[in-house]
Amino acid sequence: MGVNVGIVGTGVYIPDKFMTASEISQATKGVWSEEAVTNKLGIRKKPVPGENDGTQEMGAKAAMDCLKNTGVDALDIDVILCIGEEWKEYPLTTSALYIQHRIGAENAWGIDLQNRCCTTVSTIKIAKDMLISDDSINTILIAGGYRNGDFVDYTDKNMSMMYNLSAGGGAIILKKNYNKNLVLGSHIIGDGSLSRAAGVEIGGIVRPINNKNAAEAYKSLRLMDAEGMKNRLNLVSMPNWYKCIDKAFEKSGIDKAELDYLAILHMKRSAHMEILKELNLSEEQSIYLENYGHIGQIDQILSLKLALEQGKIRDGSVISMIAAGIGYVWAANVIKWGEV
Repeated sequence: MGVNVGIVGTGVYIPDKFMTASEISQATKGVWSEEAVTNKLGIRKKPVPGENDGTQEMGAKAAMDCLKNTGVDALDIDVILCIGEEWKEYPLTTSALYIQHRIGAENAWGIDLQNRCCTTVSTIKIAKDMLISDDSINTILIAGGYRNGDFVDYTDKNMSMMYNLSAGGGAIILKKNYNKNLVLGSHIIGDGSLSRAAGVEIGGIVRPINNKNAAEAYKSLRLMDAEGMKNRLNLVSMPNWYKCIDKAFEKSGIDKAELDYLAILHMKRSAHMEILKELNLSEEQSIYLENYGHIGQIDQILSLKLALEQGKIRDGSVISMIAAGIGYVWAANVIKWGEV
């Protein structure tokens, strides 16, 4: 039998503060009613960061929760792959090494990875490849925080697809030859024609923050090519997603019909239901994150944790994590839960 890679467990950090559908409606100045926010955008409430909920710190808290849940000794971690966002406490600091110090993982080295809301699924693939290819690596911690919702301007009608952006942290530990909860195949598709269709418009090299645009800059997460992005996504998004899922199952040697649980990021309610229907899944075979909103790349870890707690995943369950991120990237993987 060859080398296998398994999931030891997860950790999550969710802030105490929440923004309700009513408050989102008010922030749009009534353009979106509370009913529409709840039923169409699919947000009942979403966590928002408190005073001490920095991106790096939320990642560290999730990592500590993961260590507690799994019983893994921080000194046994060989590598930390940070999935935290670029919007963090201090620019140009390495979040993986902040987490390393906070949890006492003195034997680990770390690196920050970024693929927007696809980062977790992409990083699980990278971690698996590292564990298989390097004899000196046996345990990898994937962890990070997310609070890109800080940049959302609720009066920007083009940004309704991002009104769900919330805050939190997630962590997951992978181990070589764990012999259970196996990470199988993954597939990722990128479309660079959309690389600058969306992003924070003010604050980089092209449009630096100055004394005239500072207030605007901190609410400048925008669709910089709204029409082009919409047209392109309408053409390629769902086909690319389904291709990722098909290829991930093909690489795993498992029939897609065996899928038991879909760990999917938060999106508008109709799109969520469309994907479940396409995959012949019932609503019980996924969790709609209407009480969490979209915590970026943390969604898949949160979904996995909630599904285990709710008994939706059992030994023998076949799981697929799917994600999409601005850039534009689509990704899917396959996980076989339980003993080999």
